[in-house]
Amino acid sequence: MVAPPDNDVIWARSLHFSHNGSPALAGVSVGVREREILAVVGPRGSGKTTLLRCLSGQVLPEQGEVWFNGAPVHTMSPVVREQLRRERFGWIDPVPHLVPELKAWENAALPLMLRGISRRISRAAALEWLERLDIEECAPKRPHALLQAERQRIAIARALITTPTVLFADEPTAPLHRADRAQVLHTLTAAARSHGITVVLATHDPGIAAAADRTVSLLDGRRVNTVDLPTDADAEGSAACSLSA
Repeated sequence: MVAPPDNDVIWARSLHFSHNGSPALAGVSVGVREREILAVVGPRGSGKTTLLRCLSGQVLPEQGEVWFNGAPVHTMSPVVREQLRRERFGWIDPVPHLVPELKAWENAALPLMLRGISRRISRAAALEWLERLDIEECAPKRPHALLQAERQRIAIARALITTPTVLFADEPTAPLHRADRAQVLHTLTAAARSHGITVVLATHDPGIAAAADRTVSLLDGRRVNTVDLPTDADAEGSAACSLSA
């Protein structure tokens, strides 16, 4: 077992993972530096989500190693990995998963309240994030009364409210209209930089990837040197690539 570099907050080596016998990752290695915004790019089905799930400890790779701040995530028990995800990681899905019985601000504040932080302080923090994301008027509404794009912004606020060490964002602007994507992406990246949050961002949109400090390209579960993504974020075409050494 090789120790990870000191300046990598997340480090993975030779990850292999399959879905129902079909390879999703085939020997992928990646390092993410502290406070870095890393974009994992590639067409749909290239292994981006699987890589993020392995890096965040949601699933264990069939082969390979994952390290967080020098600790081997791949050998942790399920209970320890769950604690790590709850206390140190944030996650944004392409589709928001909100608690239907809770108001918008309560959904955003939920991670704080689950930590025992008072309702008053949690509400103030949630309202601040909803204002940053330009949906403060949605605070008293429940998810069924909101648009899909509004629900996604609430999910982003919920992921940021705890100031996680690492934020994993899987196609975080996918439900948003093109006009809204730039504003939400700017809020997300500005918050990450101002709060020292490391971000691992999966996207098939070259415009979203351009906001990152560095990109890693995947195709058919392998790291590649380049991937030619479609300029239209909604178009899914074939990707030209060259395999990395």
